[in-house]
Amino acid sequence: MTTLTPIDPAALSRRLKAGDIRLIDIREADEFAREHVADAISIPLSNLEAAHLNLRAGMPVAFTCRTGMRTGANCDRLAAYVSEPAYVLEGGLDGWKKAGLAVTENRKAPLEIMRQVQIAAGSLVVVGAMLAIAVNPAFAWLSAIIGAGLVFAGASGWCGLAKLLSLAPWNRRAA
Repeated sequence: MTTLTPIDPAALSRRLKAGDIRLIDIREADEFAREHVADAISIPLSNLEAAHLNLRAGMPVAFTCRTGMRTGANCDRLAAYVSEPAYVLEGGLDGWKKAGLAVTENRKAPLEIMRQVQIAAGSLVVVGAMLAIAVNPAFAWLSAIIGAGLVFAGASGWCGLAKLLSLAPWNRRAA
């Protein structure tokens, strides 16, 4: 079975410039749209099987995500699509930037959905706590409901707030 070997950002950068490796970014499309390595190909982990990825022939491949956690947690799954050699970018996109390497940024793209969820949920919890202190203790239920929703999202992988935020006008893609 193929194993993914760690590759440091500087070495990957040299290989990308030489054109002898492909970089696949497994983050979701909204994350990729906001910021990515210029030569990366976007194939979200959630769509990996649907992408009919077949990288067995041709040049080596490296996988990346934001911090390296997703690629690390899914090494076996990713390795099933490639033959030797295959790599994982150490530190992900954050490691790439920390090494002083350039990224393609689109600050006009909406924040990633999960960041929007964190901002919205955190804001609702704070508002619920402040209203419970200043107006009526029953407002503590707002914080409790949001907390329960986050626990459910973490346990089930389904987040209603993310679904709702994806319908917001700023998250709709241009036709």
